[in-house]
Amino acid sequence: MTTGVIEQVLGNSGDPGWRERLAGATVDDLVLDQWEAQKNRLRKATTGGEEVAISLERATHLHDGDVLRFDAERGTAVVVTINLGEVMVIDLEPLFAESPETLARTAVELGHAIGNQHWPAVIKGTKVYVPLTVDRKVTNAVMRTHGLPGVEFEFVAGSEVTPFLAPHEARRLFGGAGATPHSHAPAVPD
Repeated sequence: MTTGVIEQVLGNSGDPGWRERLAGATVDDLVLDQWEAQKNRLRKATTGGEEVAISLERATHLHDGDVLRFDAERGTAVVVTINLGEVMVIDLEPLFAESPETLARTAVELGHAIGNQHWPAVIKGTKVYVPLTVDRKVTNAVMRTHGLPGVEFEFVAGSEVTPFLAPHEARRLFGGAGATPHSHAPAVPD
């Protein structure tokens, strides 16, 4: 049963005031994946079975911990839980000690490797963020196959990356990564 359309976020459970208000409440989670969280219109059931209809303003998206509904009398709340996938973080900082020719060649080769896989990417400073659209072992194999000297990378939870991203960058990373049409990744043995 849907109980009205939610048109705005009330607050976030991470804020001190909301943490206090929710302390004794029964929280019903609306669990979203990284792609659903980018939508401003959505209909989905909570873990407790309540159907929630959301219609937010354009360019608005949900964040982990957003409070969508709160009933102080009943002591209940509907709170967003976002499950973000992993992100490969490529650190280009070591390349800046290399010659301009090496830096340019490696940057072009890295761009080719990422582009050839149709992986979305966001560049912030000396870091390149790439959402995992295939298994971590496959992504690792692709990076190792290209053997880019001076390029270091690691895999981190998407939630560790989002604080550094503007909304349009988060949409680029998490708003369709699972829709990557295909991959040219090499086969990886188990």
